[in-house]
Amino acid sequence: MLIPNTEADAAYIIRNAAAERKPLEICGNNTRGFARANQPAEQISSRGLTGIVDYDPAEMVMTVRSGTPVSEVEAALAANRQMMAFEPMDHRGILGTHGAHSREPTIGGVFAANVSGPRRLTAGAARDSLLGLRFVNGRGEIIRAGGRVMKNVTGLDLTKLLAGSQGTLGFLTEVTFRVLPVPPAVETVVISGLDDEMAAKAMAAAMALPVEISGAAHLPASVRSRFIGNHLPEGEATVLRLEGLGPSVEVRAQKLAAVMEAFGPVATLGMERSLTLWREIRNVVPYADGTEKPLWRVSVAPSAGYHLVSALRLEAGIDAFYDWQGGLVWMRMEADPEAELLRRYIRALGGGHATLIRATEAARADIPTFEPLPDAVAALSARVKEKLDPAGIFSVGKMG
Repeated sequence: MLIPNTEADAAYIIRNAAAERKPLEICGNNTRGFARANQPAEQISSRGLTGIVDYDPAEMVMTVRSGTPVSEVEAALAANRQMMAFEPMDHRGILGTHGAHSREPTIGGVFAANVSGPRRLTAGAARDSLLGLRFVNGRGEIIRAGGRVMKNVTGLDLTKLLAGSQGTLGFLTEVTFRVLPVPPAVETVVISGLDDEMAAKAMAAAMALPVEISGAAHLPASVRSRFIGNHLPEGEATVLRLEGLGPSVEVRAQKLAAVMEAFGPVATLGMERSLTLWREIRNVVPYADGTEKPLWRVSVAPSAGYHLVSALRLEAGIDAFYDWQGGLVWMRMEADPEAELLRRYIRALGGGHATLIRATEAARADIPTFEPLPDAVAALSARVKEKLDPAGIFSVGKMG
């Protein structure tokens, strides 16, 4: 593994690799290694590029080198009662990369994978918080895109393009992103006993209310007991999060509960259990089970999620729960990944994206990790790739 300690070192390594047309697989600490290049390649890691470059809490903007552990970023923010609004998940539980010798997720990896948690409903994805970045392209050139404030749109499209590119377009060396204050109060309203269809209707009704919901998830009976030490009320749990100032959260929770009583029994969790619950939803705790059972992350329209699960259950053994008002389905298959079946149903329900997060090595050899792109989009992606990585050395075949 190649571990440059400076941006200039990274540029030198990549320039030489391009001259020799030597493939490189870009990584941070390999905690999100569910997507791998499909050709043998030497890894180049950002783990040597660490440290917070600039952070003024008053500006609510932070600049960090890409190999900095996420925990270091979160600690600096927490000291000032601030946070990354998109609450990135930690994949180590579901991928089994925890352990005494495991490394931590890096902030560069968060943006390279566009990792986003339950608050995506209101705060957007990781890329929506990204203001600027520095990276080394496939020619070994150091590129700066974006800036420190939202008004500076120089290179903004390039900044958004690198977010979620999974290391196929450039080697991130530094990221600049906005942060937000930590909400002083958090409450979760729980509606119990709803099936998947009624839960989707309840969440849609809740999101239409003027109460500023920051998280909406449905936890069927098969997973409910695996959250917050089995302290959720009995039956399926449809959970709605409210955040903000204490008196505001209290009033909004009362209004929300009054409307949701038309759907089923209503309870609240309190702040401590709410924080635990949404962290566990973010990290997909029910499927951090130490197995290699195929695990899919499926993004569809919120109204289509339960239809997808219902149709698949007629043909395959699956377990599932829903985030993002039903638009994000975490789906664990009991045996075969059933990739063709899953992706066929997604197309039939109006489209979406299915990412194979976990599977055996044998299954991965035959199944694309990411949803295959339509021809027109694939052609556009290929042209972008050619501009930024003309020698085609970065993470070959990783995304198509």
